[in-house]
Amino acid sequence: MSFSKSDILKKAEEAKVRFVRLQFTDILGIAKNVAIPVEQLEKALDNKIMFDGSSIEGFTRINESDMYLRPDYNTFAILPWRKEVPVARLICDVYLPDGTPFPGCPRGILKRVMAQAAEMGYVPNAGPEAEFFLFKRNEDGSATTETHDEGGYFDLSPVDKGENARRDMVLTLQEMGFEVEASHHEVAEGQHEIDFKYADALTTADRLATFKIVTKTIASEHGLHATFMPKPIYGINGSGMHTHLSLFKDGEPVFYDVNDPDGLSQTARHFVGGLLAHIREITAVTNPLVNSYKRLVPGYEAPVYISWSMANRSALIRVPASRGTSTRVELRSPDPSCNPYLAFALMFAAGLDGIKNKIEPPAPLTKNIYQMTPEEREEAGIKSLPSSLGEALAELAGSSLAREVLGEHVLSHFLKAKSLEWEVYNSTVHDWELEQYLNVY
Repeated sequence: MSFSKSDILKKAEEAKVRFVRLQFTDILGIAKNVAIPVEQLEKALDNKIMFDGSSIEGFTRINESDMYLRPDYNTFAILPWRKEVPVARLICDVYLPDGTPFPGCPRGILKRVMAQAAEMGYVPNAGPEAEFFLFKRNEDGSATTETHDEGGYFDLSPVDKGENARRDMVLTLQEMGFEVEASHHEVAEGQHEIDFKYADALTTADRLATFKIVTKTIASEHGLHATFMPKPIYGINGSGMHTHLSLFKDGEPVFYDVNDPDGLSQTARHFVGGLLAHIREITAVTNPLVNSYKRLVPGYEAPVYISWSMANRSALIRVPASRGTSTRVELRSPDPSCNPYLAFALMFAAGLDGIKNKIEPPAPLTKNIYQMTPEEREEAGIKSLPSSLGEALAELAGSSLAREVLGEHVLSHFLKAKSLEWEVYNSTVHDWELEQYLNVY
């Protein structure tokens, strides 16, 4: 749906909107906003709202802090949970005072990759499956890690006690224009998933940012805490964000080939080849937390080994069985703590690089990789994803692809922030160490 300036002003008047949130995202993927009274909406739509970017993570230095927010008209939405005092939302790009895009704006980075795809004749589409946990809160409102239910995969109430919260999340998303395809309980206790229809990468990244806000807001209204932390509880499955990727050209699926025995085009294979070739370099962005690497371990359905398959769910990349317009590849390593704009930008850049340079993937694997011995994996040439944030950051720092896609500003700020996180984690004495060693040594 495409909105004009007059459309937005009319909708705001009809809904009696009092405030408008101008939303953007910092380098680490945290949603930020500047709230303005509706009387300033026309000024905002004319790109005249300025903010101080000096305090936003990775944005800029104090002496060059003034920035402008340029709303994307098509992201206008009324926030359904703010009924007493109606509030609307617009997602914005960040610009410098001279009218040029701010190089540290994650949304702008994804738009540049999409423009490169367009030059090749492609429209990149993404469909993420972001899992999350619902936890109880303490009396003071702080979050616990006590799960809200003891349900399992596709369980129903009364075992699935998150059903009501999840229902309200779905209804809220639908009010905001989402086409929700499914919602269900996931494998672990207290774990849930809501899937919405795929779209072009930018629209999907905007929706994913919105989805996180809606999930946390509605959970809070139910007295619960929703978290997209990848591995909040030891010993059970973590939360992933399996991401379905596809390319279209002139409205037709590029990855489909009716004449191929597997129904998969050579372009799709090269895209997979690019993803596999660059996956270690981009993992620090698709899995950006110290905690992310506690999910990426054998035994909990998360991918660890760099491989692909037509159906094998132990592989990093899986090609779902659907063909025709549904032909796509599923990257299974990302988790929902990632910045969707940067993650999608790097995923598609890696795949497009595979197409440009005709990178052939290895033969698809049919064996369960988890059951292979280290010697068998080595013989098959199967490498592993980084095992820690530190290892992933080293790969990212040496990546020419990441430097080209993210730019020096974002790459340097991301590495600086995440390296500090890794250093602090490594120097912290954790409860496990005290339990293991305090009374023994």
